[in-house]
Amino acid sequence: MIFGDIPGLASTKKKLVDAVKQSHVAHAQLFAGSEGSAAMAMALAFATYLNCENPGDDACGVCPQCQKNAKLIHPDVNFIFPTAATPKLARDKASSDKFLKEWRGFLLEKPYGNIVDWSAHFGWENKMLSIPTHEKTAISQALSLKAFEGKFKVMIIWLPEQMHQNTANGILKILEEPPANTVFLMVSNEPNKLLTTITSRTQKLLINNFSDDDIIGYLNTKHQVDQQGAERIAYFADGSMRKALSLIDGFEDDTQEAFKEWFRYCYTYSFENLVALADGFQKKGKEYQLELLRSAGRIIREAMLHRVPVNELSRMPESEAGFMEKFSQVFSEEKVMSIAPKLDEAQYHIERNANPKILFLDLSLFIAQIARA
Repeated sequence: MIFGDIPGLASTKKKLVDAVKQSHVAHAQLFAGSEGSAAMAMALAFATYLNCENPGDDACGVCPQCQKNAKLIHPDVNFIFPTAATPKLARDKASSDKFLKEWRGFLLEKPYGNIVDWSAHFGWENKMLSIPTHEKTAISQALSLKAFEGKFKVMIIWLPEQMHQNTANGILKILEEPPANTVFLMVSNEPNKLLTTITSRTQKLLINNFSDDDIIGYLNTKHQVDQQGAERIAYFADGSMRKALSLIDGFEDDTQEAFKEWFRYCYTYSFENLVALADGFQKKGKEYQLELLRSAGRIIREAMLHRVPVNELSRMPESEAGFMEKFSQVFSEEKVMSIAPKLDEAQYHIERNANPKILFLDLSLFIAQIARA
């Protein structure tokens, strides 16, 4: 992975390149970006650039250092990531180094993937992944050796918010005073969950979501998606390259239609249908439930923008203009302001394994009361 493989985000790339050129590379950096952002891809590209033999405004991509990084086999680039026990490995033996083959395959296939994708890739769908306590020893041992081939020894920790507290506390000293020419790159989707003792020792770099133009251009050139299809995918992806790539084969996001049906039944107070919908949502799994709630939040945002003269901020495709017109007439600004926090609250509880059927039915009844007020 080099910077040129990542669409857009020119200012972020320049900031990283300039730091190397000016010899101002922070020894511990936190790449913070939401799921589907370029946070991990940017960390991989930066690791490549750090050890490139012929760097310019990007890594050359052809030297031996770059070639090894492209295959994720560079001896000076180490990875720590969430894992779980397997039938052959107990939890206290299941460390990142035991799953490097699968990890490399996952990263090469899905550099914009999330922890759900990683779980599915390995077969851990029903397990809770974490970075266990014994990984602090692996980190110290890996960094105790000098760089084998490159100028820098790089430690990439993916989703440090999944670290056991003892692990986080155990790496504080080496994080603050690492060996010479060592660079920590922490890639986080939820930096607010990190210990302040960790964040205070790192230089934070915010990785923005992709713009619609970034996604459209990437789909046009890399996946031969036509312009109209790419524009629609970009709208549904809402800045997430992970979501955009998942929608290529069938980009009609059914959560959009499910939202319309759901709110229609709320407005008509069709209790029997609301019960059936809640049951259906439960059967479709957590990822679908979360995406439905995100779609609801996105549409409500568009409804707010539809009511005020700020069309340049709206991302709603023209094909949805009719629906948005009707929706914004029913759900006034006051009603939207009442519903939006409930959608955020519902996401919070779904992520923490609340009963989906009860949650969606309760939410539906709340929305129905607001809609008919």
